[in-house]
Amino acid sequence: MRDSLLRLTNFIDGDYRAPASGTYLPVYEPATGKVYAEVPDSNAADIDMAVAAAQTARRSWAGTPPSQRAKLLRRMADLIEARLDAFAEEESRDNGKPVTVARTVDIPRAIANFRFFAAMAETQVSESHHDEAGTLNYTLRQPLGVVGCISPWNLPLYLLSWKIAPALASGNCVIAKPSEITPVTAWLLGEIAQEAGLPAGVLNIVHGGGPRCGQALVSHAGVKAISFTGSTATGAAIAAATATQFKKLSLEMGGKNATVVFADCDFERTVGECLRAAFSNQGQICLCGSRILVERSLMPRFRDALVAAVSQLKVGDPREPDSQLGALVSAAHLAKVQRYINLAHEEGGRLLVGGTRPSLEGRCQDGYFLAPTLFDQLDPYCRVNQEEIFGPVATLVPFDDEDQALAYANSTSYGLACSLWTRDLARAHRFAAAMESGIVWVNCWMARDLRTPFGGVKQSGLGREGGVDAMRFFTEAKNVAIAC
Repeated sequence: MRDSLLRLTNFIDGDYRAPASGTYLPVYEPATGKVYAEVPDSNAADIDMAVAAAQTARRSWAGTPPSQRAKLLRRMADLIEARLDAFAEEESRDNGKPVTVARTVDIPRAIANFRFFAAMAETQVSESHHDEAGTLNYTLRQPLGVVGCISPWNLPLYLLSWKIAPALASGNCVIAKPSEITPVTAWLLGEIAQEAGLPAGVLNIVHGGGPRCGQALVSHAGVKAISFTGSTATGAAIAAATATQFKKLSLEMGGKNATVVFADCDFERTVGECLRAAFSNQGQICLCGSRILVERSLMPRFRDALVAAVSQLKVGDPREPDSQLGALVSAAHLAKVQRYINLAHEEGGRLLVGGTRPSLEGRCQDGYFLAPTLFDQLDPYCRVNQEEIFGPVATLVPFDDEDQALAYANSTSYGLACSLWTRDLARAHRFAAAMESGIVWVNCWMARDLRTPFGGVKQSGLGREGGVDAMRFFTEAKNVAIAC
């Protein structure tokens, strides 16, 4: 772990550069509440430099054989893997999550993203058609040129690599803007790009806040597409800002996901997975199942078992190997989650467990920690059950039959994911088909195959990421017709 103040720089045209403004933003360690780094407060001038570098490199990179692009992506994956522990420690310090989670989930997934899309670069195929007149039609899928990738703070390198890897694999040059709250592993990625031999200008990483840096990237005429993961409010602002520029957009936004538990479920497994779905990463995952809908006949038994399980979760120093939950990402986010806990009381909820800040000693005494929290007796349509909290707060809601469960599950303005727990396969098929969400898990949660389309409906998103969908987003289809 680093213990001295760290000053980060942008990575532009293959090298590290100070921000044009010369100004920086503080980076806080969530576990201690103290500043431990400074990140560039970049503006339009930095984005201009990055776009210019990317435009210079784009023709050469687009013309690089897919096998060579794949080789470089695999080299990046190998270099991250060789430094896995260092990356995990920095991710934990930056985000507040337990280092064991970063070591076993976040960084391995980033490595897998680079390797997966390296394979996609070598195996991507297109279509050809003969029509009745004998004309041969074939489709070219060509890179867009310069694209912007904006990632959030909850899974910093995991989600940044999920965007960068397919963009590079399909022949684009990238301007990446990581969250200014959790910038360190993105900063380290510049070193990985250098060591791997990625050509200058192909990957550029510009740090800064949304209003100056993010807005400049989104609105830049030289950027042909934006891939964004973050809040619905920010996604809507990006859509509005780019409406007259006709950029390609991929927007993966918020969620208020339902976990639907029927009385015929595998009880012990369901309780364990509902616990994981509600509180993984301190509840700071867009896929977390924060609304737990339980068939009424099962509710008393399920509630008691879940409360007991939540009570056993250890909140502690992210550096400690037995800590299961770490700190929330910032003081502002902690305050937001606490406001929702207060709102749950106002709306008539019964606090079953948690709801308070644990008292930690030593270096973590001022950290942004919150006990995992569970409520029941809240109306399914109240604000706490309709709005995204994005923290370690879940609710229990009883239902009487399948139709009522479906109505409750579909009642929010979001539609990202749902998990369904039942032994009735016919019910599972019916329910999955009727759910208004981009992902439905049956008797599992967070089962992720990188080949499958990922994204939501309603206010949860626009477009899909992953596999072929990602490669197609970062390319333009061109039909060529040849008379035979």
